[in-house]
Amino acid sequence: MADVLEKLFGSGSRVKILRFFLLNPENLFDLKEISRRTKTDSSVVRREILLLKAIGFLKESEEKIDELIKLKNGKIKNKKKKIRGFRLNILFPFLRQLKDLLINAAPIDREKLLKSINSTGKIKLVILSGIFIDSGEGNKVDLLIVGDSVRRSALDRLLKNIEAEIGRELNYVLFTKDEFFYRFNMYDRFIRDILDYPHEKLLNKLNI
Repeated sequence: MADVLEKLFGSGSRVKILRFFLLNPENLFDLKEISRRTKTDSSVVRREILLLKAIGFLKESEEKIDELIKLKNGKIKNKKKKIRGFRLNILFPFLRQLKDLLINAAPIDREKLLKSINSTGKIKLVILSGIFIDSGEGNKVDLLIVGDSVRRSALDRLLKNIEAEIGRELNYVLFTKDEFFYRFNMYDRFIRDILDYPHEKLLNKLNI
């Protein structure tokens, strides 16, 4: 599906940027932040943003944000900072159609995702939920991973790349096998909520 979207919209970068704004409709972002969050070259971001602004998908605006500054004496000061950037135009005429297409379309290859997660440790269970299943409605957790000897730095790098593709920060949890079964057998509400809401078991060596 991702290949189809790239061909349909002209480039993978455009798909990522479109999805990024659709999933963050109320926020203002400057070019540097868009480039960082989507892992897209700044020159490409500038070109795509100008195009999306020209067709009315984005609008340029300015707002003041709170910025924490550390003073020489060690104290933290809250300072207002004015930034100029871009945000989604909620009056764009094809907004609903774009959201249906881009948000409901699976942005990642599940087989490739599982292979990458497996490479980070002794993985026993991988559950997709949240944004992977229903655009984030219902379940507040997007990804649950159970495994031992997991290299956290490698997993974090992997998830950052996924976030860039999806266009939104992921809410994920990582448990060891013992931690998970302790919570599972205690009928932990957090675990039960994940299993009660729509989800997909990408890997299930625990037979739950």
